[in-house]
Amino acid sequence: MEVKNLLNWRRSYRKFDESKKISKKDKDEILDSIKFASCANNRQTLRFISVESEEKVLEIFENTKWAASLSNEICRPKIGERPVYFIAVLTNEDKKLKFNGIDEGLVISNLTLTAAEKGIGSCIIGSVNDNKMREILNYENNFSCEVVIAFGYPKIKSTIKEINTKEDQSYYLDEDKNYIVPKYKVEDIVRRM
Repeated sequence: MEVKNLLNWRRSYRKFDESKKISKKDKDEILDSIKFASCANNRQTLRFISVESEEKVLEIFENTKWAASLSNEICRPKIGERPVYFIAVLTNEDKKLKFNGIDEGLVISNLTLTAAEKGIGSCIIGSVNDNKMREILNYENNFSCEVVIAFGYPKIKSTIKEINTKEDQSYYLDEDKNYIVPKYKVEDIVRRM
């Protein structure tokens, strides 16, 4: 798939086909993309937990909130729509740099693009409780978890709609319960010199 098509397809998906599991080979290739991410001063301070067991995936799912712009009742995946795989992104609090958020964004982009290339959808979830994640995933005290990424084969569509900067950019569901994601037109947000 061409990069532009891949970027267009890689949206946040919040309903998955829970009956379709992700192969170990695909998980390995998604995880392998971590090493290709740029990071500040090449410090590589982030760590990751690949949550693969059905039991742990369900525990993580039960402790996340979905779709901040919409009610959790509407957008929270139901049985049969839940993700089948999670990756937790851990920050080393002893080695935290001012570029940590950038490093997280770069590696998350690699993870989600690699998944998208395989037809696997993802959703980046920042509504997680670090203490609860530590209880479930058992990581060291000098690490924190602010982000988990959910993966699965999408059951819905997610489409970009170009809008002007004066329009509401909140995503919403169309009449078929698919996601519409408003994005500002490039010419409205980029100044050329």
